[in-house]
Amino acid sequence: MSDPVTIEDIYALFKASHAELKASSEEFDRRLRESDRRMERLESTVAETTRAVNSLTTRWGRFVEELLEPAILQLFQGKGIEVKEVYPRARVKRQGIAMEIDILAVDDTELVLVECKSRLSKDDVDEFIEKLTRFKTAFPHYQNYHAYGAVAGIEINEGIDRYAYKKGLFVIKPSGDTVTIINDDNFQPMTW
Repeated sequence: MSDPVTIEDIYALFKASHAELKASSEEFDRRLRESDRRMERLESTVAETTRAVNSLTTRWGRFVEELLEPAILQLFQGKGIEVKEVYPRARVKRQGIAMEIDILAVDDTELVLVECKSRLSKDDVDEFIEKLTRFKTAFPHYQNYHAYGAVAGIEINEGIDRYAYKKGLFVIKPSGDTVTIINDDNFQPMTW
């Protein structure tokens, strides 16, 4: 027969269990603090990486704009759109509307809005078309102009040139040392 369990035995067992639980809890807290520190470092690294990528993307976008700007007048005059003025990074902010156009080419009755990307995607085309629909609200002094849209990219995702073409946009690509509009003679641009 085994010895009866006493209150002291239960108390000793309780103290031992409590000590183990406390040690486990302290270890859990230590690991949780370490995990929190790692998460903070990870978040910091992600934020730094995001800033670096955004900065690089912005610089590539500016590069595309600077590559295109000198050629814009000649490109569109060659397509029968007699633009005479070029405004890089045309911006407006009024009545809750903020908009930036990478390159705006203008004459007396027509204008061309050019969206420049280092890599042109379907989402870029769709967002630009949405911007075109709001353009005359943001820039009301161009209300009576025929507005055309153009997209440009150093790289253009597969099939996106055709997609933009079908949406009525001019498509500009690098060609040797310069850039060219790749739309054929059958192209009918959309006006906004």
